Amino acid sequence: MENLIEYMPLLLSGALVTITLALFSLVLATVLGALGATGKLSGGIIAKSIVGVYTTLVRGVPDLVLILLIYFGGQRLLNIVGNWFDADYIELSKFWAGVGAIGFIYGAYLTETFRGAYMTIPPGQIDAAKALGMRPISVLRTVTIPQLISFALPGYANVWQVLIKSTAVVSIIGLEDLVGLANDAGKSVREPFIFFAFVFCMYLLFTFISQNIFMYAERKYALKGHDDAV
Repeated sequence: MENLIEYMPLLLSGALVTITLALFSLVLATVLGALGATGKLSGGIIAKSIVGVYTTLVRGVPDLVLILLIYFGGQRLLNIVGNWFDADYIELSKFWAGVGAIGFIYGAYLTETFRGAYMTIPPGQIDAAKALGMRPISVLRTVTIPQLISFALPGYANVWQVLIKSTAVVSIIGLEDLVGLANDAGKSVREPFIFFAFVFCMYLLFTFISQNIFMYAERKYALKGHDDAV
């Protein structure tokens, strides 16, 4: 326990890296998910085919393999481009490689989350808004987006909970996150169980806080939808 207390500042800095990594990854996943859902719902055959390949690829390949491919492939591509400009060896940021990999993976899942949420919106409500003379941007802002958020929140929360746990895998490429630092510290003092027990508790704390935040958001949008209906 004394060793754990001694390493606590280092572990907390790793926890901050983990949370930051998860949040940036969620932003990227949300953007990719929105683009993917738009492509599936209103894109042409080419857009639908690209999105279909994207979602199938992510579902069929383990997260660890994709993370390693994106990190080492990105490293190779970056230096190939650098060689064109006679640049020295360029080291790809492990943090941003992790963000890109996790965002890419969970963007595929959010594609289906957003597509399903949009298809749940009754088409008659959008038609009625257009019949009242509302502009497309007004229909989107007052009718589509509020209901899309309400229907997508449960699935979005589930994706976030899985995403934040997947950040642990990024330590495989050497990122100094919570898991990576705990692993190094545990080995150095030969007490890996204590350090990974701490990691266990931290991830439970992350998911517990996240669950309560999303439950509050779901209640808020449920009440808002009820008020709008009244």
